[in-house]
Amino acid sequence: MEKMIKFKGICCANCASKIERKLNKMKGVEANISYVSGKILFNLDNESLYEKCIEFIKKEEPDFEVIG
Repeated sequence: MEKMIKFKGICCANCASKIERKLNKMKGVEANISYVSGKILFNLDNESLYEKCIEFIKKEEPDFEVIG
């Protein structure tokens, strides 16, 4: 399953890179975060992983918000 979202609230490119690396260590998750464009492209084994990814990002960056 492929899903692209727009986001705000990740404070810097280094933080985005760190989150991306951690997401990609999760089983069934492939993520590509573009800090500049404010987009994340997920390639997930199933829909339930999407919610887990969002919860993980919010723990890392409390100001994170999906905007589209």
